[in-house]
Parts: sequence; structure tokens; C-alpha cells
Amino acid sequence: MSTALWLAVVVSALGTLLMRVVPFMWMQRRLDSDTGMNAMPQWLGILGPLMIAAVLGVSIVPVSPSLISWIATVIGLGVTLLVWWRLRSLGWPVAAGVSVFGLVEIVAALVG
Repeated sequence: MSTALWLAVVVSALGTLLMRVVPFMWMQRRLDSDTGMNAMPQWLGILGPLMIAAVLGVSIVPVSPSLISWIATVIGLGVTLLVWWRLRSLGWPVAAGVSVFGLVEIVAALVG
């Protein structure tokens, strides 16, 4: 692998580590003080859902935007939501959405 790729991997790994470790270390220090759980700031409770929303936003936009990729994305999202609504779990909806997205892409490539 090239040096630029290794550098990108290391920076991504450090960024991921810091996003997890810094809030943990900060809260550990705060919980050791006299204030206890009342010391938990509001932003820490919002941080997790914000990260998930950011990842979802990036994941929804197709890599190569075309009509077929947008159709596959919309159908995949629809299937993901339907399976989640039915099962209320995390794994099966993602697996179903990714599978349907892939099938739509494959069928579109075979037909077109």
C-alpha cells in the first residue's frame, strides 16, 4: 500500500479512537468527583445519535449518483424501514436493505 493510504488509515483509526476515548475519560473524571451522575452534560447524551445520523447521511448518498443508484437506495431504505418496523431489531433490517440494494443494482446491470 502507498504511504498516503497508510497515513489515511492511521488518521482514521486515531480519529475513531479519540471519538470514543475522550468522552469516556472526561466522564470518568467527572463521575469520580462529588457531583456524580448529575455532572453528565447534555451534549454527551446527544453525541451518539448525532454520530449515527452523520453516518446515515453519508451512507444514503450513492457513490456514483445515477438514476439506478438512487432507485436502489430508495428501495433499500424502504425495505430497511419495513423490516425494522416489523422486527424492531438492528441486524436484520440492515442485512435486508443491503441485500435488496445489491439485487436492484445487479438486476439493473443485467437488464441495461
